Amino acid sequence: MGNALHIQDIHKTYNTGFIPKSRKILKGISLAVEEGRIFGYLGPNGAGKTTTIKCILGLIFPDQGAIDIFGRGHLSPSAREKVGFLPENPYFYDYLTAEEFLSFCAGLFALDRAVARKRIASLLRLVGLEKAAGVPLRKFSRGMLQRTGLAQALINDPDLVILDEPLGGLDPLGRKDIRDIIVRFREEGKTVFLSSHILQDIEMICDRVAVILDGRIISEGALRDLIPEKILFTEVTVSGVDPAELAAFGESLSAGGGQTLLKVYGRDKVDLVLELVRSRRGRIDSLIPRTGTLEDTFVEMVRRG
Repeated sequence: MGNALHIQDIHKTYNTGFIPKSRKILKGISLAVEEGRIFGYLGPNGAGKTTTIKCILGLIFPDQGAIDIFGRGHLSPSAREKVGFLPENPYFYDYLTAEEFLSFCAGLFALDRAVARKRIASLLRLVGLEKAAGVPLRKFSRGMLQRTGLAQALINDPDLVILDEPLGGLDPLGRKDIRDIIVRFREEGKTVFLSSHILQDIEMICDRVAVILDGRIISEGALRDLIPEKILFTEVTVSGVDPAELAAFGESLSAGGGQTLLKVYGRDKVDLVLELVRSRRGRIDSLIPRTGTLEDTFVEMVRRG
């Protein structure tokens, strides 16, 4: 399987201010996104995520470097027609309905009208807006507008879908719906390039992640390689034992109803808790080792710089 997207050593500098001063935004970005994968692109605000995406899409031009989409130059029409894009803050025509807006987008790709009608109905159903198809966009909530933006990104049935903060403005149920849709893309063989600051969602759905900081990729790899498997602590839920006795072995997170939830550091301390529970004829209701998360890894990388 080849690469859907290949970026090689791209640099980008902006001149800003009344008296122009050069500011280098991208400082040699290189990465490869394999076909049929969900690739997460992480970084703090101002790190260069959106600038990278704009370069990929040809909205701005890098000072140097090369970008290929499915083996073709990113500016070639044959490459661009395979791409769908959802910007971080999409802007729509307020007085169009969702159906009219998607029809307009279909016209930009010169889709046959019958094909467009069928695809629009399917996409509105996919993003949960079929009942709002005839409602003007000015009456949509931010979450509904985000769903509309996702639908327009798919109107040309792209092989590569680029999503810039697609989960922003969505409630927990909406985020789950969009995550499920993104996972479905992978099942259909599509490739997703996903920029997001919601690390929990990235961790749940991405196959591979790159972390950008100050215009440079500081880490890239499969999630299983980036997140350490070392056990940080163990959460133990105990019944039938005095919480005061348990406090000597860990941090009490909650107590009530005869149960105590304890955060225990170190395997030896866990063994001591088990011995105490047995001696007091209590019960272990749960014992859950907690390993590092993507958020822990990301924060550590950013702090190290």
